[in-house]
Amino acid sequence: MHQPTSQARPGAVVGVLALAGITAAVMQTLVVPLIAELPQILGTSASNASWVITATLLAAAVATPVAGRLGDLYGKRPMLLISTVPLMLGSVVAALSSSVVPMIIGRGLQGLGMGVIPLGISLLRDVIPAEKLTTSIALISASMGIGAALGLPIAAAVAENASWRALFWAAAVLSALVALAIRTFVPATPRTAEPGRFDPVGAVGLGVGLVSLLLAVSKGADWGWSSGTVLGLFAAAAVVLLAWGWWELRTPEPLVDLRVTARPVVLLTNLASAVVGFAMYAQSLILPQLLQLPEATGYGLGQSMVAMGLWMAPAGLMMMVVAPIGGRLTAARGPKTTLVTGSLVIAAGYASSMALLGSTWGLLIVTLITSAGVGFAYGAMPALIMGAVPQSETASANSFNTLMRSIGTSVAAAVVGVVLAQMTVDFGGHALPSEDGFRTGLLIGCGVALLAAAIASFIPLRKDAGEADRDGAGAPVEAAAAH
Repeated sequence: MHQPTSQARPGAVVGVLALAGITAAVMQTLVVPLIAELPQILGTSASNASWVITATLLAAAVATPVAGRLGDLYGKRPMLLISTVPLMLGSVVAALSSSVVPMIIGRGLQGLGMGVIPLGISLLRDVIPAEKLTTSIALISASMGIGAALGLPIAAAVAENASWRALFWAAAVLSALVALAIRTFVPATPRTAEPGRFDPVGAVGLGVGLVSLLLAVSKGADWGWSSGTVLGLFAAAAVVLLAWGWWELRTPEPLVDLRVTARPVVLLTNLASAVVGFAMYAQSLILPQLLQLPEATGYGLGQSMVAMGLWMAPAGLMMMVVAPIGGRLTAARGPKTTLVTGSLVIAAGYASSMALLGSTWGLLIVTLITSAGVGFAYGAMPALIMGAVPQSETASANSFNTLMRSIGTSVAAAVVGVVLAQMTVDFGGHALPSEDGFRTGLLIGCGVALLAAAIASFIPLRKDAGEADRDGAGAPVEAAAAH
């Protein structure tokens, strides 16, 4: 039964958790403006410097499901506070770095704090009244887009006009403010799971399997897709994840309850989430390159890094604008409708790019349309998950859903990277992605978004509210959707 914590101030809680989501998202885009300069800054090769990006991805993939399960067992507020510690510590380590190894360690620590987003969304179920829940979920989900969009131009401006270290010191201060705000405004909530044991074997197994899989996907282009290392990592991922699944089904207190994730609503939502993650990320890889390529190519728009960030920033604001609209649509028609709608809007954004690639204003329109779709979709996914799982597994189920989105974005990076690397033109002795390459990548994004809509359309609607009560699944989100 959904009984919000009486002392909670919903507005303050949602504001603090949105700030936490923005902070976590900023961490991910923080180093994008520095990518070209990292080898020189850290005195290393471009290949080694790329680990500054990869380390955050891998650490976040391992930490997110672990943080979710610990949140269910020991309380979401304590785990939110604990998750801000590696965000702060990692930022300080990165700010003090002068070589590649400490920078990678700092970025890995920042990745360990990414569990704040699913933990925050899950905590809403414990403290927000049911009638405000869907809109609050949508706002927190939109905060990720805000952080990613605003982080890029701010980081670019700082990197261009001040020391790059200032970026990480600012991130450390922001993380400390988030921790203080959580401690001040977010109330303690009762543990939703029975006191039990954490599953260390499951945590290690999932971590090893995910690192193997994501390492192969993210480094395949650099190391060679047919190389022994990449093929070995894919094989190791398959073996370890199968063994992990076998263990999770047999241990009495699993890290991830696979029987719950096999429920049609949860399974199809997670599958749609991975595909939406792909669709969301593809355009964010392609459009910044189009904006920055020289005009002399005939299709590049010749923008600086700061200008590119400013052209991309309104997309994050669009996510915040559509979040309450998506929340109202979920309340009126259910989260399934919102997810299908969002996926179709993303597809429409990609389709519009075929006619709008020639100008900065055209690309701005493309980003606004696709981001509106992402805002709808990202707000609907946690609502679907929380309406289908027991309250005792809210955080771990949301964390697993976040993980599926991350896998989708990783696959998008690999696929778009292969397309752009294969379809090139010679420009002043340098191979640059061709206009046809960019168009192909955008068409793939359109097709993937349509696939997400198709998958979401098969998510079953609940036949009766009593079914959830018998399963122990939470009804608050569904109840909100019924009014």
